[in-house]
Amino acid sequence: MHMSAATTRRLPSWWPLALLALWLVALAGWRPVALPDEGRYGGVAYEMLSDGQWLTPTLFGLPYFHKPPLMYWIDIAAMHLLGPTPMALRAAPLLGAWLMGLALWIAARDRYRADSDARQALAWLAVLPLFYLAAQYANHDMLVAGWISLAIVSAQRALAPERHSLAWLCAAWGAMGLALLSKGLIGAVLPGLVVLPWLLWQRRWAALRFALHPIALAVFAAITMPWLLTMQRQHPGFFDYFIVEQHFRRYTQARFNNVQPWWFFMAVLPLGTLPLSLRLPGAMRRAGFELWWIVVILAFFSLPRSKLVGYVLPALLPLSLLLFEVWRGRRGARWAWLASALVCVATVPAIARWGRPDHADVGAALQARVAPGDRVLLAGEPFFDLRLQARLSTPPAVLADWDALRAQGVDNWQRELLDAARFDPAQGARVLWTPQRLSQERCAPGRLWLVAAAADALPDAIPVFTGRRATLFELPRPAACP
Repeated sequence: MHMSAATTRRLPSWWPLALLALWLVALAGWRPVALPDEGRYGGVAYEMLSDGQWLTPTLFGLPYFHKPPLMYWIDIAAMHLLGPTPMALRAAPLLGAWLMGLALWIAARDRYRADSDARQALAWLAVLPLFYLAAQYANHDMLVAGWISLAIVSAQRALAPERHSLAWLCAAWGAMGLALLSKGLIGAVLPGLVVLPWLLWQRRWAALRFALHPIALAVFAAITMPWLLTMQRQHPGFFDYFIVEQHFRRYTQARFNNVQPWWFFMAVLPLGTLPLSLRLPGAMRRAGFELWWIVVILAFFSLPRSKLVGYVLPALLPLSLLLFEVWRGRRGARWAWLASALVCVATVPAIARWGRPDHADVGAALQARVAPGDRVLLAGEPFFDLRLQARLSTPPAVLADWDALRAQGVDNWQRELLDAARFDPAQGARVLWTPQRLSQERCAPGRLWLVAAAADALPDAIPVFTGRRATLFELPRPAACP
């Protein structure tokens, strides 16, 4: 983003944000769908689009309330334009990354009072590998991080000591509402934990009162409450599952997966921002609001035992500002920036070349063979992307010993389906097949297709197509069938 002053004067003021968008999308469609996450969330969006169901997220036709719907709505809009492609499935995180860039652009222009410094600060965020790669990974983390960043920056403007702005306060609460619809309560909790204690420490009592302006709260309620209340009305027990189970219990209990040590994010943040984080110790000595912001994010997500890399993304905006300041004017700064950009650009094709494949090949083979009246069965793995890859008009069935899994109570992909079946038992009975149900279905009309790894196939299954990650089998009709 280094251009001459004469060139930049001829460009519109927002050109760095347009360049950021081009930088993020340039390689976003190169690699296959990553499993299970991208297949799961992309599959949910595809189901909602295919079934014409825009309000209730579904996975294998079952109500899926692990996350709220904003990501799916964005991806559905992208699929209308681009089809069910990997690029379309990544529309939501791409938007979230751009929103984080917008928030940084606003904050940097306020901080430095010079567009040149704001452009450079944005350039440092753009080449942080954790930022760049998370922008192209289809889950909810980058979208909520973008809204959280915009909420905090808008709140800074709204509550500035020299003036209080209701417009910016409404923008802050609106961003929190959209963050809640992106991933849940953290969309409002994290901005509050960053901004409110800072105001308390500075004894800015008038700002604290203004932060709860009724009009701004009404904006938040208008964004969040319609979907939440609709889901509770249509699916009794939704609030208990979505709020209590998926928020409070997941945060406080140890039975959920992805258990990591307490220092996990203290390693993830510097490793994910190399090589620019080589000056991180110097950056962390710059006490101020940005450092407090980082500390809050790290502390909040370090307390629970369940941790994922993407949780730390809301700390990237303040971190990039600190890194920009500590590198600015230093010898080797430009080379460090170029090296970080090269890491970003090289990683995507490397993942496409050596990463694990998706189920596109077996999905295409199934699409070419399946006929009306046929049934599709999955076994062994979470083939979340298969309905999308095969363009199936109805959800496939999933084979497992569901009674045994229900008794175990483990946190895995089968548990997600069991939880979803609680909200629609009839659809659960159609989708969750036991071995006993399979023996009955094998005599039903139409062909029965099985998608599984070779190790999970049934003894009499006939292989039809072997893909890079799974095999398509046909299950013959037993001779004992009438």
